[in-house]
Amino acid sequence: MVSYKRLTPEEVHFAGAALLDPDETTDTDLKEVNPELPLLPQSRRCSITVALLTLGGLIVVLFGIWLLGTIFWLHKPPSTEPHRPPPPAVAKSLNGTWLQPESCSQIPEAWRFDCYPERGAVVTEEMCNARNCCFVQRSQAKTSGRNGMPWCFYTPDYPSYELVSITDTEMGKVGKLLRNKKTYYPKDIDALQMEVLYEEDNRLRVKITDPAEKRYEVPIDVPVVQKKASNPSYTIDFIKEPFGLIVKRTQTGTVLLNTSIAPLFYADQFLQMSTSLPSRFIYGLGEHRSNFLHDIQWNTLTMWARDLTNLYGVHPFYLSMESDGMAHGFFMLNSNAMDVALQPAPALTWRMIGGILDFYIFLGPDPSSVIAQYLDVVGKPAMPIFWALGYHLCRWGYKSSDKTWNVVKEMRNYGIPQDVQWNDIDYMDHALDFTYDTVNFSSLPDLVKDLHRHDQHYVMMLDPGISNSQLPGSYWPFDEGMKRGIFINDSNGDVLIGKVWPGLTAFPDFSNPDTHEWWYQNLKRFHEKVPFDGVWIDMNEPSNFFDGSLNGCPDNELENPPYTPGILGGTLKAKTVCASARQKISTHYNIHSLYGLMEAKSTESALRKITNKRPFVISRSTFPSQGKYSGHWLGDNRSQWKDLATSIPGMLTFNILGIPLIGADICGFGGSTTEELCVRWTQLGAFYPFSRNHNSIDEQDQEPTAFSPAARTAMKEAILLRYSLFPHLYTLFYHAHISGHTVATPLLFQFPNDEKTYGIDKQFLWGKNLLVTPVLEAGRDYVVGYFPKGLWYDFHTVSQTSLETLLEIPNSLSGDSLISSGEEINLQAPKDKINLHLGEGSVVPTQRPNTTLWVSSGQPLHLIVSLSEDGLAKGDLFWDDGETLDTYEKDQYAYIYFTVEQVLTVTDLGLNLSHNFTISWM
Repeated sequence: MVSYKRLTPEEVHFAGAALLDPDETTDTDLKEVNPELPLLPQSRRCSITVALLTLGGLIVVLFGIWLLGTIFWLHKPPSTEPHRPPPPAVAKSLNGTWLQPESCSQIPEAWRFDCYPERGAVVTEEMCNARNCCFVQRSQAKTSGRNGMPWCFYTPDYPSYELVSITDTEMGKVGKLLRNKKTYYPKDIDALQMEVLYEEDNRLRVKITDPAEKRYEVPIDVPVVQKKASNPSYTIDFIKEPFGLIVKRTQTGTVLLNTSIAPLFYADQFLQMSTSLPSRFIYGLGEHRSNFLHDIQWNTLTMWARDLTNLYGVHPFYLSMESDGMAHGFFMLNSNAMDVALQPAPALTWRMIGGILDFYIFLGPDPSSVIAQYLDVVGKPAMPIFWALGYHLCRWGYKSSDKTWNVVKEMRNYGIPQDVQWNDIDYMDHALDFTYDTVNFSSLPDLVKDLHRHDQHYVMMLDPGISNSQLPGSYWPFDEGMKRGIFINDSNGDVLIGKVWPGLTAFPDFSNPDTHEWWYQNLKRFHEKVPFDGVWIDMNEPSNFFDGSLNGCPDNELENPPYTPGILGGTLKAKTVCASARQKISTHYNIHSLYGLMEAKSTESALRKITNKRPFVISRSTFPSQGKYSGHWLGDNRSQWKDLATSIPGMLTFNILGIPLIGADICGFGGSTTEELCVRWTQLGAFYPFSRNHNSIDEQDQEPTAFSPAARTAMKEAILLRYSLFPHLYTLFYHAHISGHTVATPLLFQFPNDEKTYGIDKQFLWGKNLLVTPVLEAGRDYVVGYFPKGLWYDFHTVSQTSLETLLEIPNSLSGDSLISSGEEINLQAPKDKINLHLGEGSVVPTQRPNTTLWVSSGQPLHLIVSLSEDGLAKGDLFWDDGETLDTYEKDQYAYIYFTVEQVLTVTDLGLNLSHNFTISWM
């Protein structure tokens, strides 16, 4: 592949792209522009004398025109726009046959935007020519397309929309776009309206819609702003033809968005928009099992809620780091199936099969601020009930309530902390929702009562599939659902029948408000039998053992769109319901990826009514705003070391997506673990915000009590460490709830000017300063960790002081420490230890741990203090009763701010070192 070097402004001259001034452009004063920005070296300029002697008078005239243009070009100020390849020579048509432009091969490989993105197609030159695109086959590549440089790609002047007018509005600008040439996708929308909304100084919104016909829009609540930003930190330039939108950071001139690099498509079932990226550092775009930092080497990410490859959540948001340590975010508010293609230019292309183009840009300028601004739009996460932050145990295959109860008793006997016991689907009677097996789980109600007597809690699983195969009158959930008409229908208006664990099933339509009331009544009826405390909603993509339905799906354009993203199975209906299925607010085609969010919202609302406490819901499928209603676990993993390692980037990604209550199945779900793996996983899992050990049916037991005394002790110590840090963890969730902060934090968030942190996903922080460095490989008694510049203390050796004796702070508040210049350090890691370090200048509240968080919360609080080199430290504590709804909103809490200052004084007896300790209450 031809390498692409980012050139400095001194190394490259740009052709003039006369951009429209957003403050001066009107309907009648729309300037012509040329967005072409060449990368390749310019031709050597000819001498005027030589030209006159050899070409004659006609050439003189032409040359004079050329010279004037060149002089104008050279005197233009340097452009801060991202580089673009040169336009190919104009192609010619011979008897209607497309002729390959000679300069197509001159377009740098990194800047070739795929003109034939359909999956599975071996693109030939004839196929490419039919789309009037460039075709350059790489001899060393077997195929073009996914995860490879395209052979078929657009020319820079490929026909797109033209911006024919733009006017000012109270909130920004509104423009009209027209397309004069049809594309190769059916049902082009020829006229579009662009609305540019200056919503906040650090937030811009752009909506591009069909003014003639209302199209589907995502039904989540976002802010409706009435007043234009007074001092925006961005500037916007418009390119007329082909249409382009360029957004720059005012302070630095960095280009954050440039849609002029590839053509805009807006057909009924195909929308495409590309943009350059200011760097290769891009994060988010969940849910996928990958590194935290995405690979931009021709990497396509598909978003469509699906088990296995595509995974369960759809989050079209990315965070991008810029070259100077600043950051911005981009959110595409669209729930249709989509591909997001990354390429090494660096650039990104969105391809969606429905909805509208509705996107936000968040200007930070630091990573934490970007996430807070994103959550201002989609909603900040809920404050969890206190016991949600304890240790959870679950498995598919306890097979009886007595076995479940014995596991709980064994944990108590060994003094291992446990707050929550779960049951998977095997507690149900023949896998029927809202039932329990009265033979094998006959003692389930008594088990739950016993848990409550010991200040513990119970969570059960629910799948959305409701059996339709029971005798009439024998299964209230289905009978009542039919009466109320709350199930998803097929395209003919009949109840769509799929298949899940109980056999043939119907699927509740959670886009219907009536379904929420039906769901609440089902949960309430079951709660009267088994007083559960939380609900685990699973299989809610929704999963289906059929492709579509019992009767298949119709052959129409919803089931067979002109473009299908890279969905496992190759069709929208693969292992879910028909895309053409009818729901209350739209077809399933549009709202498939919202199913988990809508079910979570319904479940959260029901639990509020039933328990009158903060709801606890864990959902498999997620969408933006999910953090307001539920947490998430990272789905079905395996008992393998690689799955242990990949859980960290998954956890970090969901923290930047606004779902901080996140964790993976500790010790692995599928397959049987080893003792060493389970110990190391329990140590890491102690620092998952949501900490649950869960494994599959017919695998070996993996509760801490199932292993040797040494392993059991190591796991117990890790869980006790978590419980001792509960006041700190709880305070981090307070900051997430109020300010949109992360709980598990990537190192780059605290050290954005240290590029060495940009790719780190084997370590993470709790909050700002508590650094976790786990062992992620077998047979290791050491681990290499990166320590950003500064003073770091070994958490296990720093001093503590009780809040009851604040006036008796010892003179020495430090422990084992190291001063890093920004370097990797080899750390000892015996099997009974996880490395934990506290950054300088911190005050961390802790408590004496016990076997449940309720008991622990009654123990004395302590402070861990790590002074900075100049003798300062600060920290805070949020505290309430842990379960009452909306305590912050109702002002029913305490917030305490700590500061410590080391003071050196001179007395008659000499130098004296003391500490000033300040507590501020709110």
